Amino acid sequence: MKDTDKKAVVLFDGVCNVCNVAVNFILRNEKEEYYQFASLQSQVGAQMKRKYEIADSVDSIIVIEDGHAYTYSDAALKIVPHLQQRWHFLKVIKWLPKPVRDGLYRQFAKQRYRLFGKREVCRIPTKNERERFLS
Repeated sequence: MKDTDKKAVVLFDGVCNVCNVAVNFILRNEKEEYYQFASLQSQVGAQMKRKYEIADSVDSIIVIEDGHAYTYSDAALKIVPHLQQRWHFLKVIKWLPKPVRDGLYRQFAKQRYRLFGKREVCRIPTKNERERFLS
């Protein structure tokens, strides 16, 4: 079993093209290897959703960090500080009131399959990425 206490975990919709692009973006732009990943469809993803009492209706990116689960825009904002400096401008999103940011996030999430499609199967990590994926 991997040591997830020192790293954060990103749960993602493994069949969602947008979520997979987001995972690839994180992998390319992290300052250091801080995140581990698991699809929501995996056994690990399902266990973590139960452990952190995350509603089944939450089907987009979730960040588990320091014993807490973050969803919607809070999840995205948790990722930003661990990215390379050039992406830190994204922190300005925090200035929007949470109901506004979460509303925008949810609206986009509802449309993501229609706009960008979805895969038939979950993302399979490359040989180099395998140690970063929990499932």
